[in-house]
Parts: sequence; structure tokens; C-alpha cells
Amino acid sequence: MSGTASSAPLPSDSAVPLGKGYMGVGYVQDGKDFKPDTRQLHLGKKVPGVDLLANPMGVDVSHYQGTINWGSVRAAGIEFAWMKATEGTSYKDPKFSANYLGAYNARVIRGAYHFARPDVSGGAAQADFFASNGGAWSRDNLTLPGVLDIEGSCYGKSASAMQSWILDFYNRYKARTGRDVVIYTSPSWWNSCTGGWTGMSARSPLWVAHWTTAGSPSIPKGFPYWTVWQYTSTGSVSGISGNVDRDRFGGDRSRLLALANNTP
Repeated sequence: MSGTASSAPLPSDSAVPLGKGYMGVGYVQDGKDFKPDTRQLHLGKKVPGVDLLANPMGVDVSHYQGTINWGSVRAAGIEFAWMKATEGTSYKDPKFSANYLGAYNARVIRGAYHFARPDVSGGAAQADFFASNGGAWSRDNLTLPGVLDIEGSCYGKSASAMQSWILDFYNRYKARTGRDVVIYTSPSWWNSCTGGWTGMSARSPLWVAHWTTAGSPSIPKGFPYWTVWQYTSTGSVSGISGNVDRDRFGGDRSRLLALANNTP
């Protein structure tokens, strides 16, 4: 995964140190109120909305994974990946450039993510930093839209203030890139920190974090369905040392390419 699965829960009113954020770092806190889902994840078993054999598999990574052999990752069946690019308005992941180019050369459809820090600056400023340092987009069959990774604490903001922060990020990112930013979050965080806001469901695809063996994830209030599902933090993939977050796309490869290329 992008860090360590055994991380202690974060205090609800604090943020990780700048630069230490990664997808799932706040999940232990965010997911504390999940009820177990007893349905098991079996390859080949039909579950609503998911064909476990047809839906493309992916990973998300950061510098915590070290050097990655992207050729081996692609050969293992991984079709897409998002990698950490930025955090706040000053931090750049030291492995981003190598991961972004390595995945491209291995023909892995890849994109960048920004770890949100609503406590250090406004959403528009962080979207500018992200777009200028990895979050750009081009229609080349291999580039996904950028992701806003928002999790952990509520950063001292009210639900309405958090909604405004997210919308400011979205608007500036779209102005810079022409794309709708993907939102990565957990149901608990979104429900608690935005009040289950419906305002992004018609704008942003949802990437939901729910680490479970169930056949489908829980999703936040305010979203009708998920587009990407991060289903475990303890996956194993050839070419990546140690645990890695594993993800599944909600449609087939043609829909993954449609997301990448911004086509119907």
C-alpha cells in the first residue's frame, strides 16, 4: 500500500505531517464505524455492478513503495494506476516522475493524485499546484484525470466550509485541465466532513475506499454509484515490494479508456 496498514488512528482534529499523506492514511479513522459485510469476494461470482473477471484491476502508489518495476506490474495484469504527485502547495512526491514515466512506458493507464490539506491553503491554490506538478492531462489512451485524495480529519472546517473548499479545488482544476477531478474518499469521511453532500455527484467520479472482502463497497451519501473501488491496503503485485493498495474499476476496459480520454 502507500504506507503502513497498521498506522494508528489519527486524532480527529489533526492532520498528518506535511508530505506524509497517502491514500488510506486516514482510513483507520474514517472507517471506524463500518459494519462488517459478510458477502465474500470470489472471482467469477456475479455481484451487482461488478464483473470480477472483466473489471480492470489497478494499484495506487507513492514513494512508500520505493522503486517499482512497471513492466512486471503490467505483466501481472494491472491495467491502471494512480500515483501521488503533490500535497498542499509545497510538497512533491520524490518518486512521482519515475512512476509516471515508468507506468507510461509499460502501457499502464495512469494518473496523478493530490493529497488534500484544507488546513494549509485554499482549494484553488492547491489545484494550481497539482495541475502544475503532475496533475495535467492529455488524450493519449494512457492518462487518467487527476484525483483529489481527501480523508482523515475535517481540518477544523464546518461541512459548508469543506464543501466550498472542494468546489474551489474542482473548479480551478477543471479550468486548468478541462477535466473533472476524481474524488477519493471514504463513506465515513464524506458523510461526516461534508454532511453527505450531493453537490459533487454530477461533477466528479467517485473513488471509494472500503477495505473489505465483500462483493461491493459501501459508498458515501450523496453519490449514486462508485467508479473506482480501493478494496484492500494489503495487496501483492509482482514488481512492487511489500503491500500495495489494490483497486478495481467499475466498468470494462472500454469505459476505463473513456474515462482516460474524456469520451462518451
